[in-house]
Amino acid sequence: MTAARSGPAFSLHDIPFSTHGSWFGISPVLAEKSRAEDLHLVSHQNGMHAVLRFTPLHAATGGRAGTRVEATPGLLSWTGEQGRVALAYASPDTVRLRGEGLGLRITAAADALTPFTGTYFYRDPVEGAYVFTSYETGRRYRITVLSGTVAEISGSQALGSGERGVTLTAAPGGGWEAAVEELDSARLPYTSSETFDAVVATAEHAFAAFADAVAPWRSPATPAAELAAYVLWSATVRPASLVTRPAVLMSKHWMDKVWSWDHCFNALALAPGAPALAWDQFSLPFDHQDETGALPDSVTHSEVLYNFVKPPIHGWALSHLRRRLPEPLSRTELAEIYRRLARWTDFWLTARRAPGAALPHYQHGNDSGWDNATTFDPERVVVTADLAAFLVLQLRELAGLATELSLPDEARRWTRTAEATQAAMLDELWTGERFVARGVDSSQTWESSSLLDLMPMALGEHLPEHIGKALAARIETHLTPYGLATELPTSPHYLSDGYWRGPIWAPATVLIEDGLRRAGHHRLADEISARFRALCETHGFAENFDALTGTGLRDRAYTWTASSYLLLAEAHAHRDSR
Repeated sequence: MTAARSGPAFSLHDIPFSTHGSWFGISPVLAEKSRAEDLHLVSHQNGMHAVLRFTPLHAATGGRAGTRVEATPGLLSWTGEQGRVALAYASPDTVRLRGEGLGLRITAAADALTPFTGTYFYRDPVEGAYVFTSYETGRRYRITVLSGTVAEISGSQALGSGERGVTLTAAPGGGWEAAVEELDSARLPYTSSETFDAVVATAEHAFAAFADAVAPWRSPATPAAELAAYVLWSATVRPASLVTRPAVLMSKHWMDKVWSWDHCFNALALAPGAPALAWDQFSLPFDHQDETGALPDSVTHSEVLYNFVKPPIHGWALSHLRRRLPEPLSRTELAEIYRRLARWTDFWLTARRAPGAALPHYQHGNDSGWDNATTFDPERVVVTADLAAFLVLQLRELAGLATELSLPDEARRWTRTAEATQAAMLDELWTGERFVARGVDSSQTWESSSLLDLMPMALGEHLPEHIGKALAARIETHLTPYGLATELPTSPHYLSDGYWRGPIWAPATVLIEDGLRRAGHHRLADEISARFRALCETHGFAENFDALTGTGLRDRAYTWTASSYLLLAEAHAHRDSR
C-alpha cells in the first residue's frame, strides 16, 4: 500500500479531505452540528449534502472494521489490524480507492427515498457500473470496480426506505480497486491507465506546487503555513452554475459560500503566487453586482443572496492587492474594476444615506459582517464609524484610479467626497475620546464595548495622530493572550462562543493590524500579529476562536482565517529577513 508522503497531516474532524477544483470532499462532518461515525462523500452542489457513506469492513467476516483515519493533502487512508483502504483524487470529480486486507461498503447516506428527496441506486446494464442518483445535488455518483469483486449489492432499483449500496472486497491476500465519480449526467465508461500510486503522486505534486507558489517564504518559524495553503487549495471549486470563476469557498464544511468581504482576504493571500486565482476571488462578487451597484451578500453554487450586503472594504483590499500582484493590472482591467468599484461606492452614497445625511448607514448588523456585535443592540439601522472609515478608504482608492485613467474631474470628485465623509465622521461620531454609533431614526448616540467601534483604525495614516493614539490604547484593552477579542472580556455582554460578542476573528485582526502599522503603532501591531499567528499554529483555522482559551469555534476549516495567517506570517517573515 502507498505510504503517507509529504504534506501536513490533519484531522478530518477539523478539515475535509478534498482537492483543488472539486465540489465534494470526504468528511465525517455532515452539517453544522452533525458528525458521523463513518466518513462520507459530501457534495456542495445545490448546498451541503452528504451523499455516500464509506464503511471499512473485515474482509473475512464482513463486519465493521476498527480503523484509524489519517489524511495528508494527497492521500486519505483507513488503517486497521487486518489491512488498509486508501483514497486519492484522480481529478476534481473522481476519487480512486484501493483496498488490501479490508473491504469497503459504499452506501447512500440517506436510507429514505421519496419522489423528491434521497438517493436512487441501480446497476447500469450498459457498463456494469453502480450508480447513485441524488435528488439533493442533482448529480450522479458512479462506482466502477477496477479490480477485486463485489461481495454484496443491496437496494438496487428499490424505492422507499432501506439500505442501498455495494460492498467491495478481494480474495485473501489480494487487493481491490475502484473509482467514484461525480457526474452531471452521462459519461463514457471510466477507464484509466494510471496506477493508484501515480494518482497519489500527481495529487501530492499539485498541492506541493501550490504551497510553493503561495508560501515560498515558509520556514520552521511559520509552522502552519503549509496547512493554511492546504485549506485554501482544497476549498477551491471550479466554475459551475452561479459560480462564474474558480472560487475559494469559505469552507467545504457548512460555510460553503463566498461572502462579499471574506473573498478579499483570500485574494490578498493568493496574489503573489497565484495572481489569476487571486483576481478571480476579488472579482467574483462583482460579477453579480445588481442595478443599484450593490454587491450580493453571498454567492454559492445555486444561490445568490441580496437581502443583506457586506462592508465596503474593497477599496482597502484593492489598494493592497495591486501592490501584491506580481504584474500590474492592464488599463482595461483598471477601467473595469474602476467602474465596478464606483458603482459599489455610489450604492452607499445613495441607497444608504438618509435624506440630508453626510454619512451612510447599515440596515442590520449583518451588513457590517459583525452580525450580532453589541454596537447594534440599541438599534439596527445605524450610522457607524467603521462604515465611514471603510468608505473613505474606498473613495481615496477611486480617486487614485481615476487619476491613472486620466479622469481628473472624477478624481477631484472622489477626493472631495472622501474628505467630506471623513470630516463628517469626526464631527458627528467622535466624542473627543471615542467613536459612537447613531440611530438613523432616533438620532440617539451610544457607545459600546465592541471592537467594531475601534475599526476606524483601518484609516491608518489618514487619522489625526491624537485619534490614532486613542484608538490604539482602546484596542490594546481588547488584547488577550490569543488575540483581539471582539467584545471586551470584562463586558457584561461578553460571550465565549458569542460569535461577534467576544471571539477572535481573522478579518478584524488583519484590518486593525494593518491600520496600526500604517499609523506608526508598530509595537502593538507586532504583538497582535504574533498572538494571532501563535493562535492558528496551536488551534488551526477555525471560523473564530474563544478569546480566553484559544479554542477554535464553529467551522474549523475557514479559508479567510487561513489566508489571514498567511498574510501575517509572510509579512513577519519578510520583516525578519530585513
